[in-house]
Amino acid sequence: MKSPRLLAAVCAAMLAIAAPHATRAAEFNDGQRGEIEKIVRDYLVSHPEVLQEAMAELEKRQTAAEAEKHKDAVKEHADALFSSPRQVVLGNPQGNVTFVEFFDYNCGYCKRAMDDMMALLKGDPNLKIVLKEFPVLGPGSVEAAQVAVAVRMQDKSGKKYLEFHQKLLGGRGQADRARALAVAKEIGMNMTQLEKDMQSPEVKTTLQENFKVAEALGLNGTPSYVIGDKVIVGAVGLPSLQEGINNARCGKASC
Repeated sequence: MKSPRLLAAVCAAMLAIAAPHATRAAEFNDGQRGEIEKIVRDYLVSHPEVLQEAMAELEKRQTAAEAEKHKDAVKEHADALFSSPRQVVLGNPQGNVTFVEFFDYNCGYCKRAMDDMMALLKGDPNLKIVLKEFPVLGPGSVEAAQVAVAVRMQDKSGKKYLEFHQKLLGGRGQADRARALAVAKEIGMNMTQLEKDMQSPEVKTTLQENFKVAEALGLNGTPSYVIGDKVIVGAVGLPSLQEGINNARCGKASC
């Protein structure tokens, strides 16, 4: 027996497909509609594979609509996504593809995905990588992100930031203010300047900008990526990320 949720989804798909005929359907009386419903039910029971086909079509349409929505949002927020003065840029600043990652220092998936990012950084001389703090996992994450922004403010090259990023994200335990400051000190940051920068409006503005863009893109978790005009959610792995880069670069999965 099909679950109510599945039946509801199938009905939604059928309604979407049959929407142009809705006006004619309204012309049937109760008896006629009951007979039609019985015919549809009997057909679906005899041909359950139609349910799978309807679900597949619904998923296909939803995916296409979501991709189009993401594409429009990326275009609308392109400056903040790809060229913000408040972001960290690694790799080739003039690269022909920009790879944007939204991350949280307490995200376990982000810790594993860091290896993917580093592999792309080392293996692709034409890739521009943008890192955006997106602290969604509680107060400790926000504190760590605030320290990270202050590190970025003190390090225009991105080299010290990358060292900080790897040590904090790759370390064990909860990331918070104390641990982030300890990492910053370990890599040789000017701690007096760092504490001062953490109190500046730049830190708050940076995180607000990142959250605003993430909200526009419909992101609610980490890691999340923007590659070209495509949005990828989750730790999808290096092959999928490379495929996304190739599609942005040459229009196919393999360049």
